[in-house]
Amino acid sequence: MESFFWQVNDDYIKSLNMLSKKLRFAQVDPLLNASKALKDIKQELERLRKKALSKVSAYVIGIFSSMRKPGTNIQILQQNLLQKYRHLVLFLKEHGIEKYNDVCAAYVDKMNKVLSEDFRVYLEALESLKLDIGVSTDVIGYDANVVDLIPRGREQLRNHRFMFSLGERSNILKEIDQPGLVPCISEANSLKYPYEVIFRSLQKLLMDTASSEYIFIKAFFRDESMFYRVFEGPVAVIDENMKLTLANSHDAICLMLMICITKKHQLVMSNRRLPCLDTYLDKALIYLWPRFKTVFDMYIQSLYQCDAKMLWVDGTHPHHIVRCYMEFTASLIQLNAECGDGQVSSVT
Repeated sequence: MESFFWQVNDDYIKSLNMLSKKLRFAQVDPLLNASKALKDIKQELERLRKKALSKVSAYVIGIFSSMRKPGTNIQILQQNLLQKYRHLVLFLKEHGIEKYNDVCAAYVDKMNKVLSEDFRVYLEALESLKLDIGVSTDVIGYDANVVDLIPRGREQLRNHRFMFSLGERSNILKEIDQPGLVPCISEANSLKYPYEVIFRSLQKLLMDTASSEYIFIKAFFRDESMFYRVFEGPVAVIDENMKLTLANSHDAICLMLMICITKKHQLVMSNRRLPCLDTYLDKALIYLWPRFKTVFDMYIQSLYQCDAKMLWVDGTHPHHIVRCYMEFTASLIQLNAECGDGQVSSVT
């Protein structure tokens, strides 16, 4: 492998292109096929073809294997090395479809595993940065009075109300295409984030990785269907995490922000003119809207079950339930104006 690496230079590629032209000419010219001259060299051409197929496929698969080495910058490797040798893959595709399929299968297998592990590690790191804002009892009509809230401490009280008030959480929609979180830096500074911030970072990484991979596959293999096989693993990792997260999410503001983030990411991918994440982003919305409706219904049901008499404990200040309701309603109105498509109105 190493000795062959030094043989794959411009001279080797020129020789390979010459062989490709001769093989192509011998295949398509009926007069040449019937000639005695071709019969004299046909065996030699076939020998050269098989030898080239074997060497080229082994070389390219060897490059793919190096992608699993720790610290490998896959995008740099793709741009600086694989793009330079894309003619090797075109040779395989034209003159040895079985070898070409072997190379494609090797690439899909390697990248599926590498990217799946990368996203799994990133997700685990992001989970440690999550700020827990609310639980199932933290709904508008739940009687979280002084007895319940004071033992939680001021920070917990702030987080409890945080789930009803949009406030500065809306800033995430202005940072939609900014670089994602770097977990080690956030941990070093003891920073925690509402889940929508983590969600945006995850999808930002997914968008950038998918965009780079889609462009590369389309240029190098000329078979964009390979992209979807490569990303089966990474998307499965993200889907599993999303289902688990949504099942335990009772923060309607977060869910609505996640919907807005996904819609804006759809626009980002549309502006890039890349369709590779259309299915994923559509599916994300299919997951998010029903969960939002479920949590929203929990909020409304809690109001129905609320004892109206307790709202008048202190006639000089609005009860915290009234404040939560007002803040939540204002937040939904703002988010609906930001990126609503009528579904919030239908839910409400």
